[in-house]
Amino acid sequence: MMSSTIGQTMESPNHTDLDPSIFFLLGIPGLEKFHMWLSLPVCCLGTATIVGNITILVVVATEPALHKPVYLFLCMLSTIDLAASFSTVPKLLAILWCGAGHISASACLAQMFFIHAFCMMESTVLLAMAFDRYVAICHPLRYSTILTDAIIARIGVVAMMRGSLLMLPCPFLIGRLSFCQSHVIPHTYCEHMAVVKLACGDTRPNRVYGLTAALLVIGVDLFCIGLSYTLIAQAVLRLSSQEARSKALGTCGSHVCIILISYTPALFSFFTHRFGHHVPLHIHILLANVYLLFPPALNPVVYGVKTREIRERVAKVFQWGPGTQLKASK
Repeated sequence: MMSSTIGQTMESPNHTDLDPSIFFLLGIPGLEKFHMWLSLPVCCLGTATIVGNITILVVVATEPALHKPVYLFLCMLSTIDLAASFSTVPKLLAILWCGAGHISASACLAQMFFIHAFCMMESTVLLAMAFDRYVAICHPLRYSTILTDAIIARIGVVAMMRGSLLMLPCPFLIGRLSFCQSHVIPHTYCEHMAVVKLACGDTRPNRVYGLTAALLVIGVDLFCIGLSYTLIAQAVLRLSSQEARSKALGTCGSHVCIILISYTPALFSFFTHRFGHHVPLHIHILLANVYLLFPPALNPVVYGVKTREIRERVAKVFQWGPGTQLKASK
């Protein structure tokens, strides 16, 4: 147990003695006086995440025409985004509103596990969505036979197992460490390396594990996604009709936007954490929160704006005029 290896009690920012099994999430160091203001965009993004992703789930579930692989993958993405949001936003708002950064060792480990596991699951689903676009454009006649309901269900199980198994060593590697100096985590959530940096003794296994897990997920998935879109681009360039090319590329637009939204802040956060030693701490923490908060809020918006079927169904659900037919293209 992590709490049993802790040698001293920590002092909170108010210099109050706390139980040695308690950590304290500091929030965003250097921006404490702006915490209340920062809570406003967090509230907006959290609300957008809940409303947007639940809307996507309801729309796809109630519209038989949307029971297609691409939309089933989108439902997986929305479910993961909701779960990840509930793992971070409530505690983040508690910190920003009233400085309630106290968190038990077991709760810290649980939050760490779920946040990183959900991020890995999301990356796997994004890879599956790239494969979906590859099959749809490069092998359209075999699309329905390759991406069957059984295959889609297996991909969902693989995404869950991959994220869970890759994060499984994390609690054990953290639990072996001793925290003999400070229990104050300069972050808004229990991020793996932020906790490891507080430990005394040899943390090389934790650092190697963190880097290996990141490379196995971000590195491998980005390579495979890039390979998929290279093959898609080659197939599109072989089309003789400009209209056919535009239509084929248009079907990939939503997914490309989501990839950029998801991986850009993730890469910035990853590289600044390991190589950006001169980057101010509050910049790194803001980037880490952008990575966790923005993609779940923007993913349903991107698909809702760029996908005609979803727009039309949402219009019917919210009764924006019976029989509304929106003419915008995919």
